[in-house]
Amino acid sequence: MTEFTPLRSVLYMPSSNERALEKAKTIPCDGLILDLEDAVAPDAKPAAREAACAAAASGDYGRRTLTIRVNGIGTEWHDADLAAAAQAGPHAVVVPKVNSAAEVAQLVDALERHGAPDHTTLWAMIETPVAILDALAIARASERLSTFVLGTNDLVKELYAEHVPGRAPILPSLHTALLAARAAGIAILDGVYNDVKNTEGFLAECQQGREMGFDGKTLIHPGQVEGANAAFAPSEQAVADAEGLIQAWEDGRGSGVVTYNGRMVENLHVESARRVLDIHRAIRDLG
Repeated sequence: MTEFTPLRSVLYMPSSNERALEKAKTIPCDGLILDLEDAVAPDAKPAAREAACAAAASGDYGRRTLTIRVNGIGTEWHDADLAAAAQAGPHAVVVPKVNSAAEVAQLVDALERHGAPDHTTLWAMIETPVAILDALAIARASERLSTFVLGTNDLVKELYAEHVPGRAPILPSLHTALLAARAAGIAILDGVYNDVKNTEGFLAECQQGREMGFDGKTLIHPGQVEGANAAFAPSEQAVADAEGLIQAWEDGRGSGVVTYNGRMVENLHVESARRVLDIHRAIRDLG
């Protein structure tokens, strides 16, 4: 890995709430999604659009990855949202309910027509059955698409499923989206956890997401940031093991079989260890 951007904790913030936008400057999350969609009432959307774009262009949010979630394709606000967001130049524009590679191409074309700078990528929300079934084509549709964001609430609704601990009803969908993201070489963020008062349940879901392979989790409350940051960062033990394994590999190079702590070490283990250290260093460099 030549570059890694931590996205352990990505917090939705309503762009219609001036106090929330101000507070977001001090929250230790890795990323922000300035929302123009679900969190904003219809009559407040034009003002929210203006506020989100001003925030994105302000430079006041430090090292956080700053994104704007526009209203979905086909809504009355989508075109104006996309044009304004492109011109504001956030790190990314987040689009809900992206269902096909053709829609990705349409979105990328619109971003470029409206003058989005090169650093502004597309984050596609994957939250419908058809998006899951076409996830690989969506993930590979454009080099400008950098991240999948799982919309698990909508996915549960669309499947007529239920929210249960362990998320068994949607695990096949989560795995499918993960496979597509990894095959295409893009980042992928887990969906939100709704019960902000259930810390134990939230931390369990963070652990599950990390073990599955997600890069981080989308959040709906600042109180969830600390738990997500810890869950999606390598532990001290993991860092020590990675350093030890790489050292053993380098010391034993050319000698045939290499072992570390009694386990045989192969190149794939070294690659995994180097990824752990890349993530660790990137998080450490955030300060």
